[in-house]
Amino acid sequence: MRAGEGAVGLDPELLPVLSGRRELVAWMVLAFLTTFLATRFVTHAIRSGRGPFRDASVGGVHVHHEVYGIFLLLGSGTAEFAYRPGGGWGSLLAVLFGAGAALTLDEFALWLHLEDVYWSREGRSSVDAVLIALVIGVLLLIGANPFDADRSAGEGVVALTLLVNLCAALVAILKGRVVLGVVGVFVPLVAVLAALRLARPTSPWARRRYPAGSRRAARSRQRFPPGRRNRWDALVDLFASVPHGTRPRTATPTEPDPEHTR
Repeated sequence: MRAGEGAVGLDPELLPVLSGRRELVAWMVLAFLTTFLATRFVTHAIRSGRGPFRDASVGGVHVHHEVYGIFLLLGSGTAEFAYRPGGGWGSLLAVLFGAGAALTLDEFALWLHLEDVYWSREGRSSVDAVLIALVIGVLLLIGANPFDADRSAGEGVVALTLLVNLCAALVAILKGRVVLGVVGVFVPLVAVLAALRLARPTSPWARRRYPAGSRRAARSRQRFPPGRRNRWDALVDLFASVPHGTRPRTATPTEPDPEHTR
C-alpha cells in the first residue's frame, strides 16, 4: 500500500483560507481564547491560594487585569490605525488586540456594576461577554461577514437587507435571546426566527410589551420558569464557578470580598 492510501483526506476547499484579513482574525481569536483561559486559570489559583500567583497592586491599590487589557487595546489599535503594518507585525498587533480584548471582557461585570463582582452571580455576565465575543470571532473566521454580501442585486437592496436583519437581531437581543441575536447578525435567518419567538420574562421586551396578567406574560413565565437552565448556562459554569480554597473569606455571599480575592 502506498503512503497515504486509506487515510481520510480533507479537501482544502472545505477549509477556510487563512490568508490576508482572515489570517489576522485567526491570530486574534487564538490570542483571545488563550488569554481568557490563562486568565481564568490564574484567577482561580489566586482565589484558591494555590501557586505563586498574587493580586497586583500599586501603592496599595489593586490593579484589575482589565487595566492591562485596556492599555493593550489602546496600544495595538493606535498602532494599527497609524502604521497599518503588514506581515508579521500585523499578526503581532492582532495577537495583542485579542489578548487585550480577553483581559478587558473578562471583567465586563465590573463595567456594569462599578464594583468587584468577579466571583458573584453578577460576575457571570463577564463569561457571557467573553463567550459571545468568541462566537463572533469564530463566525468572522469562517467567513460569515454580513458586510461582505453580494452586491450584484444593487447597493439599495443590500442595504435594506442588512437593515432588516440588524433590526431583527436587535429585537432578538431585547427579547433576552442574546446569543441567537448576535449569531443572527451574521446569519440572517437565525435573527428573524429569534425575533419571532417568545421573549424571556425578565427581558426589556417583556417588561415593556407583556403587561402583567396578560396571556403573553403568562406564556413567557411558563416557558422560562425561575431557575430554568440551558446548555449555555452549563458552559458558563465551567468558567464562572467559584473555587473553594483555603483563603479566608470575610464577605457575605451577596457582597464582593473587600480585598478582591480572585
